Amino acid sequence: MTWTGSVLAMVVACSTALAAQGQAPAAAPVLPRPGTVNPHTDDPGAILSGQGQFRQRCANCHGMDARGHRGPDLTLLWTAGRTDAGVFQTIRMGVPGTEMPAAIRAPDEDIWRVIAYLRTLAVPAATDSARGDAAKGERIFRAQCASCHRVNGRGGRIGPDLSRVGVSRTRTALTRQLRGANEDIRPGYEPVTLQTSSGQTIRGVRKNEDMASIQIMDTRERIQGYLKEDLRDVVSEKRSMMPVYGPDHLSEIDLDDLLRFMETLRGPIQN
Repeated sequence: MTWTGSVLAMVVACSTALAAQGQAPAAAPVLPRPGTVNPHTDDPGAILSGQGQFRQRCANCHGMDARGHRGPDLTLLWTAGRTDAGVFQTIRMGVPGTEMPAAIRAPDEDIWRVIAYLRTLAVPAATDSARGDAAKGERIFRAQCASCHRVNGRGGRIGPDLSRVGVSRTRTALTRQLRGANEDIRPGYEPVTLQTSSGQTIRGVRKNEDMASIQIMDTRERIQGYLKEDLRDVVSEKRSMMPVYGPDHLSEIDLDDLLRFMETLRGPIQN
């Protein structure tokens, strides 16, 4: 979802300005109590409004049909045991460590309407999601993926942390990524190649960049900063640094095992 940008900076700036004027900052958002009933469930007008809000603010990550793209499949939320109040809290506060931002400034009514719309899309759990052996998949992950990706504090840092990938990516999206799709590179992990004035070539992922400088994490996981005037070239790569795991490298059985393990990576449980 993309309701807000730089939310924390805006809140801090607002609080500072109000304090300077002798006013108290606005109260923190009040979250619904566990078990709170959505006031807009089964309201056709609210559901239609929620559909519009979803398509405007959420579909870029979750897909126009809410079945997942960069973000998880939302049609399975209630099958997985989530509650309306829990979903409200996730939308309001975001999910730390993922691409899901906080919707601090979104009106409560808008959030409830989106949830009412998502309720109309709820489907039973897919029967094929249980394919594979998670224990075998974990061993494959440790051998093939952990040098670049961390899970629960263990592993590399050159790629995104995957501790919650089971809720942030669908099985279909993970399969596409593993088999070679490269159109979805998360910000902060875009591959870049630098060439210094002395001719040295340095590969890594971009962390920060402005008109005068660039900061990367190199393949040895070192954060390095460079002035562009000292570089001969800065090349933004089109392909992810992640290797392609084709059938010759990862069989269909091994793929199912790996996906099954990754589906278990869900981070802290939220209702």
